[in-house]
Amino acid sequence: MKNLMLSFAMMLTGLASAQTTPEEPKKEQVLKFDKLEIVRDSIEYDNKDLFVFEFKNISKKPVTVTHVQTSCGCTAAEKPETAIEPGKKSKISVTYDTKRVGAFTKTITVSTDTGEPVVLTIRGSVKPQPTVPATIGQ
Repeated sequence: MKNLMLSFAMMLTGLASAQTTPEEPKKEQVLKFDKLEIVRDSIEYDNKDLFVFEFKNISKKPVTVTHVQTSCGCTAAEKPETAIEPGKKSKISVTYDTKRVGAFTKTITVSTDTGEPVVLTIRGSVKPQPTVPATIGQ
């Protein structure tokens, strides 16, 4: 009985290993970003400045940025509309709703047609809206 159980277990193990699929080849990095994180302390309330991430196509083929996903609705990103030729530079421009006072950390995931996704980060702190002194007697 023991031999039968052992034979059955070995047969199941052999079947399980025979059914594994070969690993998919790992995608390589095709975009090299100048920086992966931009930190800005003390951002003025309702500031319109952009967070700009510059990158270069380090592959031997044109690369298209297919999708840029932000971590929340308070952040928006613009991607290049055309393919980036080998050796050429481009940028991802990110805006943050600076009417939201306080510290923040947001991520932007950049996907391409050929390479691994890249995660960018913006981090900072928005100052409160300045108060306007009340005038008396006007």
